[in-house]
Amino acid sequence: MAQAKMGDTVRVHYSGKLDTGVLFDSSVGADPLEFELGSGRLIQGFEEAVIGMSPGESKIVQIPPEKGYGRYKEDRVIKAEKKDLPPEIVPVAGMSLEVCASNGVMVPVQITEVSDTSITLDANHPLSEQILTFEIKLIEIVEKQEDSGQ
Repeated sequence: MAQAKMGDTVRVHYSGKLDTGVLFDSSVGADPLEFELGSGRLIQGFEEAVIGMSPGESKIVQIPPEKGYGRYKEDRVIKAEKKDLPPEIVPVAGMSLEVCASNGVMVPVQITEVSDTSITLDANHPLSEQILTFEIKLIEIVEKQEDSGQ
């Protein structure tokens, strides 16, 4: 039976849980997740877990932060002046925003603290530092379509 390898496009169903048992994401009840192995679209540990699986196979894997969403980095936390926000935004702790980094890339951040004059923005992924447990079922390895040249 075929096994998933780098470069294959696969379809999987998955459920992801935190160490506390809290479900943080799942494809169950929706369409399977389709992605190309090695594309870097998903966290490293998830892709590595799918490699070598055969269609119909299921497994449970634990993914450490280094192969998940990374370690928490203090340098990704910044203070900004409230006056620099667009006037229509009323900052509240827990609110998510996107800010433009110096290289022009939009970066998701979460407001973690609000004072009279400033806000604290955290660009760390909310799942950084977390050990993630995924239940993965490989639904299929998608056959590559031959280019007919038409």
